[in-house]
Amino acid sequence: MTDKKIIAVVGATGSQGGGVARAILEDADSEFTVRALTRNPDSEKAQALAARGAEVVAADVDDLESLVRAFEGAYGAYCVTFFWEDMSAAHELKTAESLAEAAKRAGLHHVIWSTLDDTRMFLPLEDERMPVLQGKYNVPHFDAKEVANQFFIDRGVPTTFLYSVFYWDNMINFGAGPTRDENGNLIFVLPMGDKRLPGIAAEDIGRVAYGIFKRGDEFIGKSVYIAGGKLTGAEMAAAMSKAFREKVTHVSPSFDDYRAFGFPGAEEMGNMFQFKHDFEEQYCGSRSIELARELNPQLMSFEQWLEKYADQIPID
Repeated sequence: MTDKKIIAVVGATGSQGGGVARAILEDADSEFTVRALTRNPDSEKAQALAARGAEVVAADVDDLESLVRAFEGAYGAYCVTFFWEDMSAAHELKTAESLAEAAKRAGLHHVIWSTLDDTRMFLPLEDERMPVLQGKYNVPHFDAKEVANQFFIDRGVPTTFLYSVFYWDNMINFGAGPTRDENGNLIFVLPMGDKRLPGIAAEDIGRVAYGIFKRGDEFIGKSVYIAGGKLTGAEMAAAMSKAFREKVTHVSPSFDDYRAFGFPGAEEMGNMFQFKHDFEEQYCGSRSIELARELNPQLMSFEQWLEKYADQIPID
């Protein structure tokens, strides 16, 4: 038995949840311990967490009662949803409501909810500069998350609202890194023009979340906006050129061209980049590198992240 406070981590085998779990488990002197929630406790990633000292439990975000059982007896929870599994904002909202309800029923002392901005607060749907998606969103995976904030508020769940940014890890896992053009030259396609794109290492989101839990009640009821860096596409390409020892050129297609690329979620991503471009001052300005570093002294810059992970970025 342990007298450490239990943090239940939703999606503990994923990017964000895995980062939270590892951040806690790496600290031998932590006052917290990890309860890793996963649909497949027998998976390789789940078993790796168990080997490091996590309690691995089966839970399904589509099964409210399984969430309640998984949260019971815990001090806190890290809650995240999985939009890209089916790209349905309606499903994401249902999941978020179940997480909030389970947190209330279990009487959790502190929840961190991984959320994003509702872009419609900046760009009304009546504005015709981008297509409306899923009937009522500009960027469904952004807009629905901030709507879901209210589920936690309405239930009186003690919550910190953690607003993150583009994962640099998307270059490894989702094909967002450089590719070769018809001449064999490396190009980095990012429709941001000369605007800055805030980004962060996924593992640093986990460390920031751990930092919030360590601060006790300080951030309950507050919104925390973080970034690891704010770079233009040209600056990112220059950093990658050094890391790959081969020139990488930034290419910025129009938003309409990007939306027409045809890969799953292309419209969604095109709208997202357009929002970040058109509202750079507000979106980029809201994210604090300084606060992220205060909560996570190990915060990596993009260059430091490349030093660690460049060899894992697939290049076609």
